[in-house]
Amino acid sequence: MKKVSVLILALSTIFFVSCESDDKPVDFVLDNYTSGAVLRTRNIEGNPFNAFDPASVFTVTVEEQDVEQGALLSSVDLYMSFTDNQDDPNDASVAEQLVSSFPASAFTTGSRGLPELTYAITLAESATALGVGTNYSGGDVFSYRFVVNLTDGTSWTDVNGNGNILGGSYFSSPYLYNVVVACIPLGPVPGDYQLDMQDSYGDGWNGASVRVTVDGVATDYLITSAQGASNSETFTIPDTATTVTFEYISGDWDSEVTYQLYAPNGKIAYEDGPSPFVGDFSGSLSICP
Repeated sequence: MKKVSVLILALSTIFFVSCESDDKPVDFVLDNYTSGAVLRTRNIEGNPFNAFDPASVFTVTVEEQDVEQGALLSSVDLYMSFTDNQDDPNDASVAEQLVSSFPASAFTTGSRGLPELTYAITLAESATALGVGTNYSGGDVFSYRFVVNLTDGTSWTDVNGNGNILGGSYFSSPYLYNVVVACIPLGPVPGDYQLDMQDSYGDGWNGASVRVTVDGVATDYLITSAQGASNSETFTIPDTATTVTFEYISGDWDSEVTYQLYAPNGKIAYEDGPSPFVGDFSGSLSICP
């Protein structure tokens, strides 16, 4: 049996046309070499998920193409899995499971005359489908793998397509989509924060400070000359807060300054120095629920 990888490589050296404007390279392979199937990515949105918004949506539109221009399509299966990337002893990862199957009748005819399907799922729906509940956080990954089943009995997915099919410009058919969970606060995150500060020379921060402003009331946190090399402060963002900003105010010797800000979950939300970024760093915080 001819190797798909060799055939696709040969194809890529001959044809230099866009799959948007001309599908002849795809047709040439499907007609002359193997009765396979391509599940091409047409559009993708919503990666990453937002841990603060269970309703955040991942959407992908895929297009199926085979030697009969979609006539061989029987169904497409969807498998899901969850990877727990948290640095703790509890591994909540969930192995791949079949969660849905789409018959050919579920596909519409796209603008290119080929079967097309748009699949959308929220973070909450993904977690429920795998039994994860709310046990996810920043850096975790939900994976969605599609398997194309043809009427001739063959199935096609990421394990039997080569690099040109999975990611090449003609095919753009990865079959597998990994959606990361990010932590993007929709507003102030209440709770107790800890700010650890250091001065490498040991004479305080010399006019520098970390300014936290809650609903217009600013508080500066720093190391005094009497404290010398370090200081640690704990402050609370109340549930009633509507606006909160974090800002570094420059001093005379910023090259001596380092600090770490810990979120209510006990993990580092932000750290900087020596010579920290000067100004508002609120948008750079990583705070997971």
